Amino acid sequence: MKKYLVILLAVFLLSSFTEKEVTWVAIGDSITYLNDHADETGNRVTKGYLTRVTEQLHNVKYINQGHNGWTSGGIAENIEKLGLVKADVYSVFLGTNDWWGGRPVGTIADYKNTAGNTTVYGSFRIIINKIRQLNPQAKIVLITPLQRNDFVYITDANNNAYGSYKKKNGQSLEEFANAVLAIGKYEHVPVVDLYHDPSLKLENLVNFKRLKDPQTGKYKNYTYPQSSEIPYNPKTDDYPYPADAINLTYDGLHPSDKGNAIIAQSVINAVKQLGLAAR
Repeated sequence: MKKYLVILLAVFLLSSFTEKEVTWVAIGDSITYLNDHADETGNRVTKGYLTRVTEQLHNVKYINQGHNGWTSGGIAENIEKLGLVKADVYSVFLGTNDWWGGRPVGTIADYKNTAGNTTVYGSFRIIINKIRQLNPQAKIVLITPLQRNDFVYITDANNNAYGSYKKKNGQSLEEFANAVLAIGKYEHVPVVDLYHDPSLKLENLVNFKRLKDPQTGKYKNYTYPQSSEIPYNPKTDDYPYPADAINLTYDGLHPSDKGNAIIAQSVINAVKQLGLAAR
């Protein structure tokens, strides 16, 4: 009898100290996608935010559902084709491509009324409905887009975009961030607010942008906001973000190792807030 009590006690203690594995599905755009495609960053990123989170939270395992260049509308339109699986926690990190693509942000009424995939609010409703269909008890973390400087794609400079210091289609990127915040408030789920994070200010996203001085034609390092006023020609000019321009992003938009570390810590805080991190 004593032998069996010892065995039962050992089993109890083992189960008490065994970490419960948490499955995390990260839904997002290129910022999430690039976590597993460092070669597409020119190897400027060595570790994305997903990897950084799971390195610190050993019981959390991620599934990368980042889709390069996609909007929340694209995710919503293909929600049944993505192969989303039942998980313990889902993060939704979208909005920057919606802003650049000129999609209407809409209103919270679009979300409340399930108004369809014509606005960002409506797209998020479709995404969150799918998450709750997969697991009604799942925890959800929303992540706002971060501010962006002038973006120039590292492997194709013709793919470029101005930063969030200007409106696109009459809308500011902050309106998209605020939409995510409003949805989080309505749903009572945590929101990682990267847009308003003081450690991710627009002026700190890159150290400089290397451009031709319009007067002399010689290359010069311009910091924001002056950099936004100097023309850049992708067909004739050198890539404007050499390695020493990297700060929080490596191309004006996509987080560098430093930027990913900040994002990861914010996500870790949210996961701990939900009580999912191992003690």
